[in-house]
Amino acid sequence: MLKGLNRYIFEEKLVTTVRRRLKPLGEYSVSSSQSIIYVEPAEGAPLEPALAAAKKIFGIVSVSRAAVCEKTPEGIMRVAGEYLRETFSQPRTFKVEARRADKRFPLTSPQIGAEVGGYLHDMYPHLTPKMDDPDVLVRVEVREKYAFVSAGRTPGAGGIPTGTAGRAMLLLSGGIDSPVAGYMMAKRGLELGAVHFFSYPYTSMEAKQKVLDLAEILAGYCGKITVSVVPFTEIQTAIRANCSEDYFTIIMRRMMMRIAQQVAERQNCSALITGESLGQVASQTLQSLCVTDAVCEMPVFRPLIGMDKDEIVTVSQKIGTFETSILPYEDCCTVFTPKHPQTKPRPENVLKQEEALDVETLVNKAVENTERITLG
Repeated sequence: MLKGLNRYIFEEKLVTTVRRRLKPLGEYSVSSSQSIIYVEPAEGAPLEPALAAAKKIFGIVSVSRAAVCEKTPEGIMRVAGEYLRETFSQPRTFKVEARRADKRFPLTSPQIGAEVGGYLHDMYPHLTPKMDDPDVLVRVEVREKYAFVSAGRTPGAGGIPTGTAGRAMLLLSGGIDSPVAGYMMAKRGLELGAVHFFSYPYTSMEAKQKVLDLAEILAGYCGKITVSVVPFTEIQTAIRANCSEDYFTIIMRRMMMRIAQQVAERQNCSALITGESLGQVASQTLQSLCVTDAVCEMPVFRPLIGMDKDEIVTVSQKIGTFETSILPYEDCCTVFTPKHPQTKPRPENVLKQEEALDVETLVNKAVENTERITLG
């Protein structure tokens, strides 16, 4: 869908990403031509894991498994007949669609389609040709070196290649929302880092591992992710000891944003990403979000802001994070939760509360003691 003169930048980035993501699986030749990426496994390199990995790479619209043919009409028909034997074992409607990139090939695209279609119908007489919405769409491509036969396409992850839109820092909790937020922004080309706030012993080591497992799942879509695990116990304890209970949550969120911004700057990120949805909880009212954002100088992306919980859950199930997110391990946001949190905090009142804290020292200490773990 990219039509500008910079399209090649996106395509080159995508080819590089495919090579990197397939490298741990084995040896593959990866090339591109006319917006199609060709992946050819070397002897012994597994095909199914490569297909599964390719379907998770942002920027890929669809994935097809194809057979390589000798570049002659007879070679194409013979391979098509053999390759599609299982596909055509039952009565089906079908259509052959051909594309001739090598204009030296003796048959035109319509002629290739007619010849291969006739051959398949003779070989499998129980098939029924159907030009509109067939059960099986057979594709034949004649390229410079080879011809290819495929049948059916599997949807890819879509979006645009990771890293083409810059880099951002995801505030990753152990809940349902934040992994979905990270996925949605990575799909728009952002490379992700992640920051997690860990309040041991109020939150367990299992809770920390749960977050790392979520990051590992996200890495399957957007590549390596470095998770910055921030020690947050001292800050929460200080808030509890010095601030009014109804301000606990909003002040905690402001401290998180201050820390996340510093961590983001150290990792060359230009924005923060959160999983907030407007009105979902007390800290996600319009007034609360405005007060929270007041401590940030960089943009804060909230891709879930207009979604309801059912919509968010649907995406989390689709990308495979839901079952991990609902594991019963608490995150720091559930520590010292006030009975009656402020839902319409006034900036001047929040600043007054924060006067009782040494904000700069607490933030700097947390940042300096952050643990970094790279996944993917």
